[in-house]
Amino acid sequence: MKIEFSLNGNPVSTDVEPRTTLADCIRDDLGQTGTHLACEHGVCGACTVLVNDEAVRSCLMLAVQVQGERVVTVEGLSGDELTPLQTAFRKHHGLQCGFCTPGFITTAHALLSHEPYADEERIREVLSGNLCRCSGYVPIIEAVLEARSSYQGPGSK
Repeated sequence: MKIEFSLNGNPVSTDVEPRTTLADCIRDDLGQTGTHLACEHGVCGACTVLVNDEAVRSCLMLAVQVQGERVVTVEGLSGDELTPLQTAFRKHHGLQCGFCTPGFITTAHALLSHEPYADEERIREVLSGNLCRCSGYVPIIEAVLEARSSYQGPGSK
């Protein structure tokens, strides 16, 4: 099937089998390898991307489901420079091995975009669906708490 959607702000068109996951399409067909695959059961969060500004597990979503939609991967969150969220992850050493980082960053970005004043409890609740095998949770939470201020401002909720 031919599908067309926006990937990181650019229109894309590709042919996929109806059973192809969004994760496989993004990585294998479109070369955006920042989206990682780990459990492939929607449990770990490594494959989290944004679809119409909502965090979704791309290993559970079929590519055909994003026809006409907006998809953003971790590569699409920044241009040539790190975002304040990515900078906070680096500052607080929230990266460790880095395998889970794209999922944490896209999930945290979605949360802070919708809830820029989220408290630590809410951040922990939302990020609890993402797994870090290196046990880097404390620096990850610290990074997200610090990055909140970059999402707050005029027009924030």
